[in-house]
Amino acid sequence: MSTESSGGRLPTAPVVAAGLAGGYVVASSTGIRPLGGLVLGAAGLLAGRTWLMRHGPTTAGLLGGVYLLAFGASHPLAKQIGAWPAVAVVSAVSAAAAYFGSDRSAR
Repeated sequence: MSTESSGGRLPTAPVVAAGLAGGYVVASSTGIRPLGGLVLGAAGLLAGRTWLMRHGPTTAGLLGGVYLLAFGASHPLAKQIGAWPAVAVVSAVSAAAAYFGSDRSAR
């Protein structure tokens, strides 16, 4: 399978932002938190697979860790600044990490 057809050219910054924000939207609008987790997980797996193919396990692990930490940080941050602002902050931080850690060098 070629890198291009298997996601090597996929920009991961919007994927991680959509995973965090989309997971929140799905969970809050349906009231089914595991469904939001499914969205979060699917985006994380897609981005993680792309990072692994592009840069190997170290970068994939680091960026995956940022993604998971962002998700975890969104909960206490939401208590301080509100749910949507927290989701916006962690989505932006994760997207920036994905861009600078992977997407920019893949161009």
